[in-house]
Amino acid sequence: MAIAKVKSYFKYDDSLDVFGVHGVGGIWGTIATGLFAEKAVNDAGANGLFFGGAQQLLIQCVLVVVTVVFAAAMTWIIFKLVDAVIGVRVEKTKEIVGLDLTQHSESAYTLVD
Repeated sequence: MAIAKVKSYFKYDDSLDVFGVHGVGGIWGTIATGLFAEKAVNDAGANGLFFGGAQQLLIQCVLVVVTVVFAAAMTWIIFKLVDAVIGVRVEKTKEIVGLDLTQHSESAYTLVD
């Protein structure tokens, strides 16, 4: 659903569906731990919301927010570093001709020969 519905609704570019698979799956898994965790399964852990541990759900939600903020900040920093060193965009004319031809010297689906 995250790939089929959410991606098309927000119209973001994620050709490998990284966010839809790993992002949404990781967020749901983290929150589900706060819901379903039970000390009967892991004595060293804590009970989740459904077993009387509302605090564990709050902890898991805070962890989701911290992780998303950290990942977004690090991605932005890496993007800016790469852009400053080698750039992240090609020239418009090279993009129109086709990246297969101009970047890899292979012809695939070119608009201009």
